[in-house]
Amino acid sequence: MLLAGPSGSGKSYVARRTGLPVLCLDDFYKDGDDPTLPRRHGRVDWDSPEAWDAGFAVETIARLARDGKAEVPVYAIGEDRRVSFRTFDLAGSALFVAEGIFAAEIVAECRELGLLAGAYALRRPRGATFVRRLARDLAEQRKAPKVLVRRGLTLLRDEPTVLRRQVGLGAEAVRARTALRRVADLLTGHPPR
Repeated sequence: MLLAGPSGSGKSYVARRTGLPVLCLDDFYKDGDDPTLPRRHGRVDWDSPEAWDAGFAVETIARLARDGKAEVPVYAIGEDRRVSFRTFDLAGSALFVAEGIFAAEIVAECRELGLLAGAYALRRPRGATFVRRLARDLAEQRKAPKVLVRRGLTLLRDEPTVLRRQVGLGAEAVRARTALRRVADLLTGHPPR
């Protein structure tokens, strides 16, 4: 299952609440010195899907579906790079959640490869995502506070566009409660309600 949504919409929280293994797609960002990174106003545009390695993410999802485990990157956002790799093991689970801001970018390819149980884009009030995102980013010291506030205001403004794009790419816009209900339906073999 793919779980997308704007930054701060609760993707990680909902993914953990499913009780399924969770693959963090944010770990598939490109390293900060990658020459293919998109730029905007003279800076790397980390909010662009081109800042993310979609091919590697799909390859990893396919390996997990086939083998039940895979080596996945560990990305340090504050350092803008992968710092290591770790083994991600599904421990026999037939389903897992792959969550991240760019999850919708791979809906079509995962569907085509037969890897998709569902694709959802979380939606919640914009003010709530702004506060949640800022609190998280400050607590994790992802960047300097001034950068986080400026970025947060930009993301607040762009959030409706992000959600429309994710829906256009094949993710269904849902609230957290609905996403959790859909996962429960999948696990019990019932058709999604």
